[in-house]
Amino acid sequence: MSSPNYLKSEQFSLIAPAKQNSDHPPRILILYGSLRARSYSRLLAEEAGRILEYMGAEVKFFDPKGLPVFDQENEVEHPKVQELRELSIWSEGQVWSSPELHGNISGLMKTQIDWIPLSVGAMRPTQGRTLAVMQVSGGSQSFNAVNSLRVLGRWMRMITIPNQSSVAKAYQEFHEDGTMKDSAFRDRVIDVMEELMRFTYMTRDNADFLVDRYSERKERETQARNLKKL
Repeated sequence: MSSPNYLKSEQFSLIAPAKQNSDHPPRILILYGSLRARSYSRLLAEEAGRILEYMGAEVKFFDPKGLPVFDQENEVEHPKVQELRELSIWSEGQVWSSPELHGNISGLMKTQIDWIPLSVGAMRPTQGRTLAVMQVSGGSQSFNAVNSLRVLGRWMRMITIPNQSSVAKAYQEFHEDGTMKDSAFRDRVIDVMEELMRFTYMTRDNADFLVDRYSERKERETQARNLKKL
């Protein structure tokens, strides 16, 4: 039986790349979704950062203070927008920590994600990077914010890890100095960061291969042929 035409395309390939072994610490970017002086989403993010550094990661935070409201036609050259995009390109994995507001992520969290495009020229600031999602809430435990963050991570073509953290009554879970109290919630944060590190080690050298798509290779091939005709 003859093969379908699409299987004969030069762009159809599942040949694994040569194995590489990066020897630098995993590069992790952490975003949080509140500007409050005692922001629990930031405190949770900082706790995650300390854990990641202890595990051997290089961690950077993006401070969203001063980031403009997302506007697709303006403010692209704003220094905070440029900083956020450069950090995302630098990263190999990310952590998103949002408060739950009105049953969803905060507007500030969404604004940060909206300012990170799927592509900047030939660069893709999020594609193939690992992602861990976390949330804090003032009441009983909920998973609305982390579920929304998962949808966004998938849309941004990130490798979102299975585990997640949701901290209920967050105002009870932190010491005055901002560190997290020993609890089942903190144990889960450690679990999540440990899993993020594992997934980042496993995928960072093959991220391009893991998210490579036949349809996009075909489109690039078509565009290249059209350019030759000009």
